Amino acid sequence: MQSAIILGGGMVGVGAALHLRQRGWTVTLVDRREPGRETSYGNAGMIQAEAVRPYPMPRDLASLIKIATGRTNDVRYSLSSLHRHVEPLLRYWWHSAPKRHREAIAAWSQLIAYATPEHDILIREAHADNLIRRAGYRALFRDAAALDQSIKAAEEDRREFGVNFRVLSGSELTKAEPILRDDLPGAIHWLDTWTVSDPGALVTAYANLFERLGGTIVLGDAQSLQQTATGWSVDTDNGRIDAANAVVTLGPWSPDLLHKFGYRIPLVRKRGYHMHYSGGASLDLPLVDKGQGYAMGPMAKGIRITTGAELTGPDALATPVQLASAEASARELIDLGKRAEPEPWFGTRPCTPDMVPVLGRAPRHPGLWMNFGHGHQGFTLGPATGRLLAEMMNGETPSIDPTPYRPERF
Repeated sequence: MQSAIILGGGMVGVGAALHLRQRGWTVTLVDRREPGRETSYGNAGMIQAEAVRPYPMPRDLASLIKIATGRTNDVRYSLSSLHRHVEPLLRYWWHSAPKRHREAIAAWSQLIAYATPEHDILIREAHADNLIRRAGYRALFRDAAALDQSIKAAEEDRREFGVNFRVLSGSELTKAEPILRDDLPGAIHWLDTWTVSDPGALVTAYANLFERLGGTIVLGDAQSLQQTATGWSVDTDNGRIDAANAVVTLGPWSPDLLHKFGYRIPLVRKRGYHMHYSGGASLDLPLVDKGQGYAMGPMAKGIRITTGAELTGPDALATPVQLASAEASARELIDLGKRAEPEPWFGTRPCTPDMVPVLGRAPRHPGLWMNFGHGHQGFTLGPATGRLLAEMMNGETPSIDPTPYRPERF
């Protein structure tokens, strides 16, 4: 029987573990914490069917100056840690040129097409439907010109990829969300995206399904991974575990582990923050405040605000400047209530410079596989890339061409 150790218990790792287990593999999922406690816990809670274009780095001077001078809340950086980010950011800038971005879109949109269908299967099998709403989310605009520009882009996405949306005027938006102030120009309601009231609980539900199917979850140290005569081993709280294959699904920590095997895979590591608020108004659907660079949505613990990207050191203390700005912006729109936690949560999103995941067999080590670098969309894409990886590992014809994601491109 085929065997695998999956290193990393986020949505990506759990998705890969489930797909391999469903194919009859002996699978052990190893993480330092319970599944779904890291980046998969701390996102905006959306399975984004409309996200057909990965985020390029701005290349126009005006946008770059705004970021450099701290006049946008989308991106913030720490000057003292900027040296860590220079090389991957330069690569990211290079790949964001229109022609190369088109290549990234072609590779990315193929995966996005599988996002909700693959989640749908797991949601049913995991009995997790109580966590899901299939009603989309709204991107609101404070500036009429920005709304018009976004409508044009949305129409292009509908023509090219078949995504569904509805434009709401200011009055229609207020009717849909009566708690909002009534002087906004309008919003785009993206109809195909699903929203999740507790992202960590969805990962836990999938992990419980994996165990019901006969998979094993143990706490252990991914950094202890070693190549053996018969495959791979890792140290866990239950002792050493051996398998013929090992899969690295450690998100932003993946390159650190792979470095000791001689692989140099660049990542732009984007830190994000969130906070819950309770006792205020309640939203119907999540809102993304496009001009102010944050999302807020109704969750089990209250309204969750999720920030944009902070470029900082891996061990840097929390500097929730973006969260404070997002909170102030949100309070201009709705009665937010009080903070429900003493400190904000924060975690790191692993973004490859060419904007598509690293997915496939390690070039120089038999039985070593990679699946990470999903950017802002690991929660959305975990089951889809898990299926593609399992097909490759199982010797099946992959459902889509895996060439754009191959690790050796770096």
